[in-house]
Amino acid sequence: MRTRYNKRIDRANRTRSALARKGRGRLRLSIFRSSKHIYAQVIDDVRGVTLAAASTVDKSLQGKLSKTTDMAAASEVGKLVAERAKAAGVEKVAFDRGAYKFHGRVKAVAEGAREGGLSF
Repeated sequence: MRTRYNKRIDRANRTRSALARKGRGRLRLSIFRSSKHIYAQVIDDVRGVTLAAASTVDKSLQGKLSKTTDMAAASEVGKLVAERAKAAGVEKVAFDRGAYKFHGRVKAVAEGAREGGLSF
């Protein structure tokens, strides 16, 4: 019997394998969502390196955010990770939503990253 955790891992693996097939070697913008914070990072899977990262835990966002769990905070994380990725020379990424639906805070991170100048 598949546990809830194992089903979640299977969904994430399906998403990542589709990115590997269709991503054409692009870098990956990976999202992790907890109940209190949201994290985003740009990963180079070939070299195994994280090129840029941002989250609601960052010191640079602490004064700006009234809450770390809403969509406005997620959008700010998207803008910040886009800014840091562009500073590292990254323009195009593949969006890795993992096991999450493209809805709510995950969608807000994607829209913030697009506003920040990343294309995917």
